[in-house]
Amino acid sequence: MAFLKLIRYQNLLLLIFMQLLFRYGFLNLQGIELALNNWQFGILVFSTVCVAAAGYIINNIFDRETDLINKKEVIVGASISEAMAYNLYFALNVIGVGGGFYLSNLIEKPGFSLLFIIISGTLYLYASSLKQSLLVGNLIVAILTAISVIIIGLYDLLPIITPENQMHLGILFKILLDYALFAFLINFIREIVKDLEDVKGDYNLGMNTLPIALGVERTAKIVLISTAVITVYLLYYIYEYYFNNNLYISTIYSLLTVIAPLLFFCVKLTNAKNSTDFKTLSLILKLVLLFGIVSIAVNSLNISYNV
Repeated sequence: MAFLKLIRYQNLLLLIFMQLLFRYGFLNLQGIELALNNWQFGILVFSTVCVAAAGYIINNIFDRETDLINKKEVIVGASISEAMAYNLYFALNVIGVGGGFYLSNLIEKPGFSLLFIIISGTLYLYASSLKQSLLVGNLIVAILTAISVIIIGLYDLLPIITPENQMHLGILFKILLDYALFAFLINFIREIVKDLEDVKGDYNLGMNTLPIALGVERTAKIVLISTAVITVYLLYYIYEYYFNNNLYISTIYSLLTVIAPLLFFCVKLTNAKNSTDFKTLSLILKLVLLFGIVSIAVNSLNISYNV
């Protein structure tokens, strides 16, 4: 159980669910032969999860002091030794990067293997130093979340693009990019909320997060305004691409599971005062991300129903 907590298995399960949903709840329903077969796609998911798990381990190693101050459960040095944590970190990185190298050569895009190496290195830099820089750490986590969506298109769509199917596959890739942008925006806001939650420990360790630089109250206002802007953008997207295309099931689903929670988040944020309040807000955004990702399958079913 300690190992599962170390790699933050809930987040990894969400990552697995997200990638499987984009593959089998969207791309597989498009009537095209994808670049990867089922077991090869399984390797892609497993490799991505291994690199992500390694990132969580190295983050836990560097976060021990902060977690102690913020009264969070500390795994490294308690349930699992630091030496064992480092061994697990290196092993998972080797497996993840190795899987990425194999698949990149399989689809005849060997340069793609650099993506796994870059992600692994970025996660180490994030844990060791970049997360202490103003907004840099928040951006990195949000970008890596978006990449976990884009990587599906890179390995499953890009290798099969021809002049004949370029327009159709381009539309599919554009949809993946739209969802990657959604994941980026929600996760970026969530990372700032997590900084609000951990402001006490971060301050004592001399970190330069947005709440420390501007104060909790000002940062909360920035989060509120940013969330409101994102909500308006999503409303426009729902109207333009769902409602105008008679995807009424998708429209209702998105309004209830994405827009409504975001509005609730904004209301709750105005009264948030302590770490418990911000932890609840972080959970709301996590649910918004989950339900937003599920909408890709809802859209596919809605289109099939209309046809």
